[in-house]
Amino acid sequence: MTDLFSILLLAAAAFGAGVLNAIAGGGSFLTFPALVFTGVPPIVANATSALAVSPGYLGSTLGFRPELRALPSRRLGREAAISGLGGLLGAGLLLVTPASVFAGIVPWLLLFATALFAAGPVIARRARAIGGTADGAAHGREAGLLAVAIYGGYFNGGLGILLMALYTVAGESRIHTVNALKNLNSLVLSWLSVVAFIVAGAIAWREGMVMMVAATLGGYAGARWSRRLPAAWVRAGVIATGLVMSALFFRLAMG
Repeated sequence: MTDLFSILLLAAAAFGAGVLNAIAGGGSFLTFPALVFTGVPPIVANATSALAVSPGYLGSTLGFRPELRALPSRRLGREAAISGLGGLLGAGLLLVTPASVFAGIVPWLLLFATALFAAGPVIARRARAIGGTADGAAHGREAGLLAVAIYGGYFNGGLGILLMALYTVAGESRIHTVNALKNLNSLVLSWLSVVAFIVAGAIAWREGMVMMVAATLGGYAGARWSRRLPAAWVRAGVIATGLVMSALFFRLAMG
């Protein structure tokens, strides 16, 4: 990365990713192609993309401090620990498994998560009508969180949509609280997965440092913009983002 165009492209992609991750998720679809376009090998681009968007999660998490303070600290700590474990497991899988094996199912996962998020309120209402214990709901949410965190450590694309789908189906009806939990857990799992990538020497540092700064600014801006938007608009944005990402990933898989 030596020319001004590459620097500006990577910075713009990272800023946009930070905004998108704060509002709906899916920012890695901007950072990963930008890195590949500027000449970074795909596996290194995947790891560097995770590094690039990780500070954006910090900015967006700070932007949702009021929502996080309203939740029990014990729950936040437990879910953060689960997310961190999943992130490390997923990063380990990426380092030992060819990325092409997983690429084939990514479009299906994104499409499923988008449909799940769209149907989340209806599913949650029916689940509450059927009944169930709080402990049972918590265990189901935590098991789902571990699975999503492993996915996020392996391939970050669509992580935010999967987390938002998980919390919506688990019964959380407040869209900004869903966003806050998504950003906090994304922060923890992405930072720990990045540690694994650094140890393995899979990071393009010059590109990554430029993108980290831009993603942090984008994440904070996105959190502020997200809270000002009506909840219905945010939900529609998440669904639209999921559908577009699914179509693009299907096209990539077939191409």
